[in-house]
Amino acid sequence: MNDLKIFSGRANPRLAANVARYLGLPLGKIKLGSFPDGETSCKIEEDVRGRDVYLIQPTCPPVNETLMELLIMIESFKRASADRITAVIPYFGYARQDRKDEGRVPITAKLVANIITHAGADRVLTMDLHAAQIQGFFDIPVDHLYGAPVIDEYFLAMNLPKDDIAVVSPDEGSIKRALTHVHTLDGHLAIVDKRREGAEKTHQANLIGGPIDGKVALIFDDMITTAGSICGAAEMVHAAGARAIYLAATHGVLCGDAVQRINDCPIEQLVITDTIPLTTERESPKIHVLTVAPLLGEAIKRIHRNESVSWLFD
Repeated sequence: MNDLKIFSGRANPRLAANVARYLGLPLGKIKLGSFPDGETSCKIEEDVRGRDVYLIQPTCPPVNETLMELLIMIESFKRASADRITAVIPYFGYARQDRKDEGRVPITAKLVANIITHAGADRVLTMDLHAAQIQGFFDIPVDHLYGAPVIDEYFLAMNLPKDDIAVVSPDEGSIKRALTHVHTLDGHLAIVDKRREGAEKTHQANLIGGPIDGKVALIFDDMITTAGSICGAAEMVHAAGARAIYLAATHGVLCGDAVQRINDCPIEQLVITDTIPLTTERESPKIHVLTVAPLLGEAIKRIHRNESVSWLFD
C-alpha cells in the first residue's frame, strides 16, 4: 500500500478522512483555495511521482465549483507525474441529463464524462449513478458501487418481521432498485404510479401492488433532491394505511424546501448516506446518515491491488 495516496477536494473532506482511516493511511497533503476573482487554486504539497492516486470529490452543490475543482486536481496530479489517477466521485452531478428526451437539449452527463476523461483521469469510482448507462459514457474504466448493501444492513438490524415489510418503488423507473431491496429484505413490492407535470412538478396517481395496510413501508430511491416526489409517495402510502414509513436514498441532495417537506411528511425517518455532506442547516431529527467510507475504502484497496471489486456491487 506504500504507492497508494488518498487526496480530498473541499466537497466532502470528512468522508475522505474516513476512507483514509479505513485504509490506515494519512490523507495526502494538498492546498486548495480560491483567487480573489473566484478561480480555484491547487498545489500538491508532497511527492506523487509514480504513485497510484485517488481523488475523493463528489460533484455535489455547488456543482459547477466542485466539478471544476475536481478537474483542476486531476490536471495537477497529471502534471506531477502520478502513475494512475482515479477520480472517486461518490455523487456524480449532471447525471439527470443522460439522454435527449426532447429537441435541442444537451446530454450533459456525456459532456461531463468527456471532460473528466480529457482532464487526465485514468479511472472513475462512483456510487449509484442516476442512470446506469452513464458508465458507458466514459472511455475509461468505471467501477459503479451501490449504497443498497449499507442501507439494507441498517434495516435488517431493526429486526422487522418479514411479513410486515412493504418495499415501495416511488415511480416506475425505480422498480429494479426496489426489487433488489425486496430480494434482501423480503416483504411485498408496491409501486407508486407517478405522473410528471413539469420539470419540477409531479403527481402520484395510483398505488399498484401491496398490500400496504398495517405494514411498515420502506420507500427507496437513488437520490432525494427537492423531496417532492418521495414525500408524495409517502403521503399516498400513509393514506393506504401503512403503520410506519421509512424513506431511504443513497444521495441526500436536499435542495430548496426539501428538509421542511421531510419534517412535515408522515414518516419515521429518512435514511441517507454520506456521499454528500449534510450541512448544519439541512440537519433534522428525522434524517439519519450512514457512512459509505468502508465500502469506498475496500473498493480502493481492491483496485490498487488489481483485485476484483464485483462482489461489492453484485
